[in-house]
Amino acid sequence: MPSWTEHVMWWHVYPLGFTGAPVRPGDEHDGNTAERLVRHRLRRVEGWLDHLVGLGLNGLALGPIFASSTHGYDTVDHFRVDPRLGDEADFDHLVAACRERGVRVLLDGVFNHVGRAHPAFAQVLAEGPDAPAARLFRVDWTGWRPGEPVRAEVFEGHEQLVALDHSSPAVVDLVVRVVRHWLDRGADGWRLDAAYAVPPAFWAQVLPQVRATHPQAWFSGEVIHGDAAAFVRASTVDSLTQYELWQGIWHAIAERNLFELAHALRRHDALLATSAPSTFVGNHDVTRIASAVGPDLVPHALAVLFTVAGVPSVYAGDEFAATGVKEQRLGGDDAVRPEFGERPPAEDSLGPAAREVLRAHRDLIALRRRRPWLHRAHTDVVHLANRQALLRTATGAGAVLVALNLDDAPAALPAADARALVCGAAQLADGRVRLPGRGWAVLEG
Repeated sequence: MPSWTEHVMWWHVYPLGFTGAPVRPGDEHDGNTAERLVRHRLRRVEGWLDHLVGLGLNGLALGPIFASSTHGYDTVDHFRVDPRLGDEADFDHLVAACRERGVRVLLDGVFNHVGRAHPAFAQVLAEGPDAPAARLFRVDWTGWRPGEPVRAEVFEGHEQLVALDHSSPAVVDLVVRVVRHWLDRGADGWRLDAAYAVPPAFWAQVLPQVRATHPQAWFSGEVIHGDAAAFVRASTVDSLTQYELWQGIWHAIAERNLFELAHALRRHDALLATSAPSTFVGNHDVTRIASAVGPDLVPHALAVLFTVAGVPSVYAGDEFAATGVKEQRLGGDDAVRPEFGERPPAEDSLGPAAREVLRAHRDLIALRRRRPWLHRAHTDVVHLANRQALLRTATGAGAVLVALNLDDAPAALPAADARALVCGAAQLADGRVRLPGRGWAVLEG
């Protein structure tokens, strides 16, 4: 794993939603995706870079920015910036602005499938199995006759997302070329979308080729189930999205059952032998953390996120206690992918809950920044009840303790080896950590 990833913390943006680009079919084009008018919306993200740095973060994780038909995950041209966002000059400008601030750039690579409107698939529809592009897709040609529908595999039942054939050398070559192209252009790494749907052996062919020319590139695979450690070993990815920990954090807090968090932390620790997972409490695919647990308990989730091992990220807007519920329906992502303004809101315009959540982000990110050893440190559960827990994360370089109280009433927890309060609210005396109702604290050991 590149050494810079020990220090990076990402601010995650879904560009199409963030910039107000339309994502419904038929918007801003005349029926041909390639003919969309170029709108230079990507530059809006630059107006937020100083906010990103002000939080203490140093990485910009972009959702899909390549030409697509609708939501960005139905790619039609991997080598072109989506016209709804701008053009290659806009990308170069954003990368340069990030470089000026010491900010790394992560791209979202959709390599399990392409959009049905992709020119390569259009060629297959027009020419059948003899089309040069036919080797890119998984198609059942048995009994097929010209003029009949093409029976191509699709991603998880989505007819507009046509699966690539990952056993084909042509697909390996395509993905290597795409990844190198944008790394050459200034990207530092890639989130590999739906990596769980791609055979690990495919990534094991692609990534070593890329690392041969870009040894400092970092790759994090989106994996939502299965044997994570085995996937890392077989695929050679550097990291995986830690959905199990995300579930353990928000659900344990929402249900007032910290035993669930303790279970997730034990499994999280087991992954550290193979990788430093990509950790989060919010992203573009899930209900906002403030909606999941309530704004007053968001700092509890953050205290865990920023003190356990991994490569953490903040989903844009979560630092302001933004709300939004993910729904399983057409348009069900809209609430968690809203448009943002040209500049961050003035702090004096925020409500009390938003100001407290913003402060917690800054304090905890600063704590993490001062303790880079947390990147691969193990966490022990020192004290555990349904509504209270004391967690200790440590290496030979130091220790931090997280005290959580989900009850409305004050609580006293054993202090273990805690010596001083770092952030949050607690009293440390007589070998006890005293927390107010719904209180939290991070202490130094």
